[in-house]
Amino acid sequence: MRIDAVRVARQTDQLDAVVAFYRDVVGLPVIGGFDDHDGYTGVMLGAPGEAAHLEFTTHSSGSPAQPGGPDDLLVLYCEADGVRAAVDRAAAAGIEAVDATNPYWAGVGGVVLLDPDGRRLVLVPSSPRA
Repeated sequence: MRIDAVRVARQTDQLDAVVAFYRDVVGLPVIGGFDDHDGYTGVMLGAPGEAAHLEFTTHSSGSPAQPGGPDDLLVLYCEADGVRAAVDRAAAAGIEAVDATNPYWAGVGGVVLLDPDGRRLVLVPSSPRA
């Protein structure tokens, strides 16, 4: 099986706040979206032209977020400067990093932030690409 793209899709009742977190704090650009498609409204974020996207949707009849446990993580590997910049933007927005349950993430320089739905995002500095 060849996989051409990966999209992680989540529902939320806080679409504007969640999009603002991933766009303004994390730094992901909005690459698409849709309004009232059979009751669903959504926004896609990710690097344009890349094969990995986040999609957040809300439904007109409600979309309660149900975050998993402390090891239910979305992990993004990015350049070290990008991690530092996102952490600085988070702090400026009053968002503090939280401890990871698994010590592996701290050991590789990962920083855990909670999005507006209480879901854990781990930003990990990746080594420079060759």
